[in-house]
Amino acid sequence: MNPTDAVINALNVALKGAELSRRGFLRVAAGGGVVLASIGVRAQPDDETLLVSSELNAFIQVSPEGKITIYSANPEMGQGVKTTLPMVIAEELGARWEDVMVLQAPTDESRFGSQRAGGSTTVPRTWDQMRRMGASAREMFISAGALVMELPREELKTRASKVTHTSGRSMTFGQLASLAAKQEVPDEETLQFKSREEYTIIGTSVSGVDNLVISTGAALFGIDTRVPGMLYAAYQKCPAIGGVVKRANLEEIKGLPGIVDAFVVRGNGNPRELLDGVAVVGRNTHAVFSAKARLKIDWDTSNASADSWTGLVAEATQLHGRRGKIQVADKGDVSAEFANPDNTVVDAFYEFPFVAHLCMEPMNCTAHYRQGEGFFDPDTLEIWAPTQGGGRVFRIAKSMFGLDQDQVTVHQPRLGGSFGRRVYFEFLAESIEISKRMQAPVKLTWTREDDIRHDFFRTGGFQSVKGALNRSGNLVAFEDHFMSMAKDGRAVSGSRFSASQFPMLNVDNAYASKTMFDIDIPCGPWRAPGSNTTAFVVQSFLDEMAHAAGRDYLEFLLEIMGEPRWFEPGNIRSLNTGRASAVIRLAAEQAGWGRALPPGRGLGLAFCFSHAAHIAEVAEVSVDANQKLTVHEVTVAVDVGPIINMSGALSQVEGAVIDGLSTMMGQKITFENGQVQQSNFHDYPVLRIEDAPRVSTHFIQSDFAPTGLGEPALPPLAPAVGNAIFAATGRRIRKMPLTEVGYTI
Repeated sequence: MNPTDAVINALNVALKGAELSRRGFLRVAAGGGVVLASIGVRAQPDDETLLVSSELNAFIQVSPEGKITIYSANPEMGQGVKTTLPMVIAEELGARWEDVMVLQAPTDESRFGSQRAGGSTTVPRTWDQMRRMGASAREMFISAGALVMELPREELKTRASKVTHTSGRSMTFGQLASLAAKQEVPDEETLQFKSREEYTIIGTSVSGVDNLVISTGAALFGIDTRVPGMLYAAYQKCPAIGGVVKRANLEEIKGLPGIVDAFVVRGNGNPRELLDGVAVVGRNTHAVFSAKARLKIDWDTSNASADSWTGLVAEATQLHGRRGKIQVADKGDVSAEFANPDNTVVDAFYEFPFVAHLCMEPMNCTAHYRQGEGFFDPDTLEIWAPTQGGGRVFRIAKSMFGLDQDQVTVHQPRLGGSFGRRVYFEFLAESIEISKRMQAPVKLTWTREDDIRHDFFRTGGFQSVKGALNRSGNLVAFEDHFMSMAKDGRAVSGSRFSASQFPMLNVDNAYASKTMFDIDIPCGPWRAPGSNTTAFVVQSFLDEMAHAAGRDYLEFLLEIMGEPRWFEPGNIRSLNTGRASAVIRLAAEQAGWGRALPPGRGLGLAFCFSHAAHIAEVAEVSVDANQKLTVHEVTVAVDVGPIINMSGALSQVEGAVIDGLSTMMGQKITFENGQVQQSNFHDYPVLRIEDAPRVSTHFIQSDFAPTGLGEPALPPLAPAVGNAIFAATGRRIRKMPLTEVGYTI
C-alpha cells in the first residue's frame, strides 16, 4: 500500500460514524442547487472521540499539538486546487500556513460535495463553500476561547493559529482543539468573511503542497499504484472505432515470458465505456507491452468508423462563402451591409485540426474486483482511479457491473495531466473488466500509442467568416459559418457555437450559421473547449479587418468593445466589455504596443473571453527568410477576480501559453478509413524547452468573485502569434498547425 492510500484508509476509519448536525446541509443555489453536507459533518458527541479526532467539519481537523489537517476534496491534475482551496479555508480559519498539512480527501460526495474538476469551474464552484468551512471553524475556536479565557467572544479573533484577545492574551488552536470540536456549529447566515485587506494567505505565493513528493519521486500518481498480488495488463482495441475481434493468436501470447493470460473482451459498443479488444495480463508492464506488440488480431470492421479527414476538408472547402443550414444568430441586416457599395467587404476561410490531449501520464487504472460468495458476502470493487470525477466512478460500477456504492471504494490519486481527457471512464471500465476476469488486482496501463490513437480528441473544424467596413473604417457587419463535428446529430464537445459568441453581441448586424459533419471519431473537451479554436478564427479575422480599414488593431478592438457593459449582469459566463477593455489596454501597455521593431519582427494582439475569464495577450515574434519562427515573449493580462495563490496562477498562465504554442506549431491528428494516423512524439511533436517564449503575466485583481485559470489563457495565444506573424511578414495565418503552411520553430 503506498503512502497516499494509507492516509486515505486512515481517514476513512477516522470518519466512520460521522453524521450530519442540525445545520449540516448547506444549500447552494447556483447551477440549479446542490446540497452539501459540509459544515456540520463531525463525529457523534462522544468525549473520547472528540478529544482524539478534533474534527471541526468535514474539511478540518486539528491535533492537540496544533497541526491543522485540511482535506482537499477535488481531483488535482496540475491546476493547483489541492493547494489553492485549502488556502481559502486556512485564510478564513485564521491559521498559519506553516501549521497546515493538506491531504487528499476520500471519495464521498455526501460528505464533501461535488468531487470533480473540469471547465475551470472548481474555484468558482467552491469559493464560498471553502470560505464557509474556514469561517465556521474559526467561530467554533472563538467560542472555545471565550469559554476557557472567560472573555467576551466579540473581543476575540483568530490569527496565526491562535485565538487572541485585544489585550494580547491568546491560546493556540492545539490547546483549544478538543473543546472547539464540541461547540455548536454556527448558522451559515451569521458567518462573516474576511475583507481583502485582512488577507494574510490569499494572494500570496504558496508552493504546491505536493511539490516535494513530486520532485523526490514518491508514489503519488495513478500510474505509481502498487498493491499486494497485483497483476499488470495491456489492452488492444481496433484501430478503427467500432471494430470487433474475430480471432487472435491468444495461445501464442499466453506462452510468452511473464504472461499470465490473454483473452478477448466483448464490449458494449460505447467508446466511453467498453469497446471490444484483447487483454494481455502478466507479471510486469514490460512483459505485457512486449506481448501486446506481438498480437495478431483479425478485426471485423464492417461496422467500424470510415471517417476521413481529407474528405472533411474537401467538403468544408466547398461550403466557403455559403451559409449553413442551421441558423444560430440573425441580428440587424448583414445582407444590406454586404451589398452596400460604400462598404468594404472582407472574407476568409479558416481550418484547424483535431488534436490529442497528450497527458504526460498515459491512461491507467488499478482495480481489484473481488467475487463474493452470496447475499451476505457481495462482490466488492476497490479502485485507484486517476479521474476528473471520482464520484462518477460509482455510476460506472453500478451501470456496467451492478455494484452499489457501498460495494465500491474509490481512491483518488493525483493526475499526471488531463486537460479534459480524464472526464471519460473507458480505461477504468477496461481495468475493472480485466480484474473481474482475473479475480485479482490489476493495473492497466496504456502505451503512448494507445493514448494518442484512442483519445477523445479536440474536434477539428472550419469557419467561413465575412465582415463589412464602412467608409470610416467601422465594423458594421459580421457573419460566421461555423463548420464542426457531431455524433448521431448531436454536437460533440467543442463544437457548440452560440449567438453570444464574440463579436455577435457587439455589432449591430450579425449573422451566424453552422454545418455539422457526423463522425464516429471520439471527441471530448480539450483545454478551453470551443474557445481554443474560435478565438483563433475571430481574433485573426478582426485583425485582418482592422488592416483592411487602415486602422491599428488595438484601437479597432477597443471600439468593438464599446462602452463598459455587462451583457448579462450577475452572470459570470457573460462578457463584461469593461473588464475586456481593461485587460486589452494592460496587455498592450506592458508589451510596448506600437513601438518600432526591426524588419521581420512584429507584435500581435488577441483577446478572448473564456470560462468566465477576460484575457488579452500580445506576442512578439520574428520570422527569418526560411520561415523559421521565434516567439520572443508573450505578454498576458488577466482578470479572473482576486488571485488566491499567485504562484499557482502564474504557473497556469505560463503553462497555457506554452501548451497553446506547442499545439499551434505542429500538432495535428488525421484519420483515414476511421484510423488515426499519428502514434507517438515522432509524428505528434511537442515544443522543446529552448523554444519556449518568455511569459510576462499581469493580473487585474478586480472585485468580482474569483474564477478558474486552468484553461482561459490558452485561446488568445494562437491568434496573437498569427497576428504577429502578419505584422512581421505580411502573410496571414488561416490554418493550423503552422508546420502545414511552411513554418518551423
